[in-house]
Amino acid sequence: MAYTDVLVLGSGIAGLSFALKVAQKRPDLSICILTKANKNETNTKYAQGGIAAVMNTLTDTFDAHISDTLKSGKGFCDTGVVEMVVNKAPRRLLEMIEWGASFDKTPNGDWDLGLEGGHSQSRILHHKDKTGYEIERALLKKLEAYKNIYFFTHHFAIDLLVQNESCVGVKYYNKKLGMIENLYSGTIYLATGGSGQIFETTTNPVIATGDGVAMAHRAGAEVKDLHFIQFHPTALFLKKENPAFLISEAVRGAGAKLVNKAGARFVFDYHPAGELATRDVVSNAIFSELQKSGETCVYLDCTHLETEAFIAHFPTIKERCRQAGIDVFSDLIPVTPAAHYQCGGIAVNRNAQTSLKNLYANGECAHTGLHGANRLASNSLLEALVFAHEAAKEVINEKEIGEQKISLHPASESSMIPDTLPGDLAEYVKLKGRLQSLMQHYYLGKQGGTNRQVELKNKITTLAEEIEILYQIKDFHISLCELRNLATISLLIIKDAPSS
Repeated sequence: MAYTDVLVLGSGIAGLSFALKVAQKRPDLSICILTKANKNETNTKYAQGGIAAVMNTLTDTFDAHISDTLKSGKGFCDTGVVEMVVNKAPRRLLEMIEWGASFDKTPNGDWDLGLEGGHSQSRILHHKDKTGYEIERALLKKLEAYKNIYFFTHHFAIDLLVQNESCVGVKYYNKKLGMIENLYSGTIYLATGGSGQIFETTTNPVIATGDGVAMAHRAGAEVKDLHFIQFHPTALFLKKENPAFLISEAVRGAGAKLVNKAGARFVFDYHPAGELATRDVVSNAIFSELQKSGETCVYLDCTHLETEAFIAHFPTIKERCRQAGIDVFSDLIPVTPAAHYQCGGIAVNRNAQTSLKNLYANGECAHTGLHGANRLASNSLLEALVFAHEAAKEVINEKEIGEQKISLHPASESSMIPDTLPGDLAEYVKLKGRLQSLMQHYYLGKQGGTNRQVELKNKITTLAEEIEILYQIKDFHISLCELRNLATISLLIIKDAPSS
């Protein structure tokens, strides 16, 4: 039987920081990290803005960060969790720096703290406009020194293994060998990211198919508030592009303006904070403007911003716009809201423990109570760091002496799967497109009235049932597994959402 002391699914900030902490304190434990793609292909890598923390107590306070988070969450945050995360934030950030991550500073050596929507103070630590990339790089580099950490890339988790109401491992597909195998563990930690691919327009990479939440739900773990999906106001509008390229919140924090086709600012018509209101407010303002005008996008105006400062802070955004034929210093940038973050997820306590014994969850796949109905900008990477620390403490203190068994190819529990694409692949792609279209219209089409929403719910339910039948009767393929997970998440969202 293949066994590892600690099993981590996912290699973003939530998974890697947890694995690192456990490895540092418990060299006797074997830690296996499974990831469905390359080890650095994660949502974390694409995070642009930064991490929110009170790093300058002369200009900022913990109470202010707490208040901003609670306001953004619209009454659905767990106040105790918000206080815990905000108060622990500076230490976790300093630890990230100790691990090798670099954040921008001003010429005089102070932190170059950015301002983003919903924040009353500048408190965003960042590495230009690719903070997540820098964090991913630093964590992967740091992990190289630990011989008790084993990476298994291109291993797709299919379902959790449950015995006597306890999670005991995972059933997965080894893409390299074309085999389905079981891996057992006494501690399973989900850090599988979000589910943005249920929508036609999303900033999430193609790997964000809700795998962790879907597996946990099927295993019997509690999930919560999945209908709270955050749309980021400013994704670069390029037709048929999925994922959409994100134009960071920090660009508006630096002074960029949102304008309509006539060149007029409009967000102040909806909220006194204008472009720096919370993401839900700005996204809804854009949707309302588009509905009135019949246009497909609005525009971000950066033409008045100082050239050298923009290049220094947002080189990735400038280059991506250039590739699309847009000069940010003379052209308006077409933008539209895009599905960005799953605020709900697998319900966990303050140690990241789920309702299922031995199963932990952290990051976007988890519902910690921090975000409520609408995440405050740059609180997500912070959440992952804080809850990874709390989960690691639990495992470090409670885990018995490790067995140090690693073997992922036990013949008795493996089954060979032909490593070929089925003829049905085109059908799966088509079904995914249908599901994405239905979910996009369901989530954004509330103005269509109750009857229209009921009709869309029925269509989503029927399609999800069709996908489940396909999964049961067709040959195994990763695309079908991901489609099934997307269908599971879609059903959970429409069942979780309040009636119109």
